[in-house]
Amino acid sequence: MDGTNRKATIYDIARLSGASPSTVSAALGGKWKARRISETTVNTIRLIAEQQGYSPNLQARGLRQARSGLVGMIIAFHDNRFFSSLSQNFEAQARQRGLVPVIASSLRDPVEELRILETLISYAVDFVFIAGATDPDAITAACKAANMRHVFVDLPGSGAPSVTSDNYGGAAALTRVLLTGLPHGARPHFIGGCASDQATSRRIAAFRAETQTAGFSLSDDQIITCGYAPGSARRAVAALMDRCDGLPEALFINSLTVLEGLLGHFTTLPDAATEHTRFGCYDYDPFAAFLRFPVHMVRQNAAELIVKAYDLIDKPSRQVVEVPPDLIPPRTIFSSPFSEQG
Repeated sequence: MDGTNRKATIYDIARLSGASPSTVSAALGGKWKARRISETTVNTIRLIAEQQGYSPNLQARGLRQARSGLVGMIIAFHDNRFFSSLSQNFEAQARQRGLVPVIASSLRDPVEELRILETLISYAVDFVFIAGATDPDAITAACKAANMRHVFVDLPGSGAPSVTSDNYGGAAALTRVLLTGLPHGARPHFIGGCASDQATSRRIAAFRAETQTAGFSLSDDQIITCGYAPGSARRAVAALMDRCDGLPEALFINSLTVLEGLLGHFTTLPDAATEHTRFGCYDYDPFAAFLRFPVHMVRQNAAELIVKAYDLIDKPSRQVVEVPPDLIPPRTIFSSPFSEQG
C-alpha cells in the first residue's frame, strides 16, 4: 500500500498476490472450491488480505434481510450527454419506485470502479447498475461474493443481465444513409473508438457489411480506431486528410468526443473543405444544428435502456437485451448540398 489510510481493495490484493481480481474475490468470498482454485492460492490471498487490512462488508455478504432503499449506479463520466442521460433516467425511475439513488463516476478507471462498487456494497444498497463497465468480470465476482444484484448497461457483462444499444443495427442504418447516392469509387471512412471495445467492434462490423453490400471497396486504412479522446481524433483526421489530399466522400464518426476533435481541426480549414463530405456521428447533440455542415446522428435511447435494466434487476440471468437507437437526420440551420432543413 502507499502509506495512506486508503482502504485496501480487491485490486490491491490481486496485484500483490499475482492473482486475478475475480480469483481474489472468489477466495475471500468462499467461492473458491466452485472455481477450482487451489487451497494454497486461497491461503496466500487470505494472508495478504489480512496483512493489508482488507475487511469485506459482512452485512452485505448475503446476510442482509431488509432492504436499505438505496440503489447505486456507476457511470463512466458525468460530462457526457449519453451517460448523464442514463444517470438522470436512473434517478427518475428510482424515485418513482420510492428508492434513493446514489450515482458515482469511475472515469473509466477499473480500480476506481471496483472501489466505488465496494463502497456501495458496504452501504447495503439494494442493487447496482454499471454503465460502461471497464472490467465486468471483476464487477460480477465482487457482486456475487456480496450477494449483490447488478445489471450492466451500455457495455455487456457475461455474468449478469445486460442492456445495450443495438450498436450493429444503428451503425448499419447510419452507414446506409451516408452511402446513398455516393459516386462509384468513393471511399467512405470510419473514425474513432477502440477495436477491442464491444460497441465499437459491432459498429465497425456493420460499417464493413453495409459498405461492401453497397459495392464500395473497403480496405483496412479506411477504419481508423484512434480512441475517443478529442486530441487523438484531431491528429487522426489531420493525418487522413494529408494522406487523401482532403476529406473522404463519407465519414462515419464514432462518438461526440471524436466529432469534437474533428471540429478542432476543421477550424483551421476553409469552409469549402467540408462541402463534399457526408458526415454521420454515432452519438447525438442538438448543438450540431449550429455546424456549417449537416451531420446525420444516432441517438441512443437512454430512457428505454434504463427501463429495460429495471425490468431485469429481479430476473437472475445472463440475458442481453438490445434497444434500437434513433437515426436523427441533419438539422443544420445552414444550407449545403446534403442538408435537410429541420
